[in-house]
Amino acid sequence: MLSAKEQALLGALEPRAREEGVEIVTLEVTGAKKAPTIRVYIDTEDGVSFDELAAAQAWINDIMDEIDPFPGAYMLEVSSPGIDRPLRTPEHFARFAGETVAVKTASPVDGRSSFTGVLAGMQGDDVLLDMDGATVRLALGNVKRAHVKGTVDFGS
Repeated sequence: MLSAKEQALLGALEPRAREEGVEIVTLEVTGAKKAPTIRVYIDTEDGVSFDELAAAQAWINDIMDEIDPFPGAYMLEVSSPGIDRPLRTPEHFARFAGETVAVKTASPVDGRSSFTGVLAGMQGDDVLLDMDGATVRLALGNVKRAHVKGTVDFGS
């Protein structure tokens, strides 16, 4: 799911995140190689306020300055995971059981690599999805990207 560079950055940030009571949901590096954007998605048990985002931006920026992952210029963005919350770890897949999710696999499974269904949790190293009454098993190691399909209730 994460590139080697993203995994290294995540590894550098997670110890401090634990100290701060923050979960790093995921991290991604996008954009041009000479001036990439590092996006860090954070969450806490009580959600993410503007003050928490500002505080996290400060300590994440300090760590990034220290390790200098991209000599030269890069942009740092810190945000909440949003309504379409990314799923990365076995804990994420277990915690969001019952939610509708979209999953993309690195290698096709039964001829397809995009799946949408109700997350039934984890069994061993497999993500379980209920799709049209059938259970689909996807190896976590084959999951390229996954996220909760957020819904918005605009009322009646």
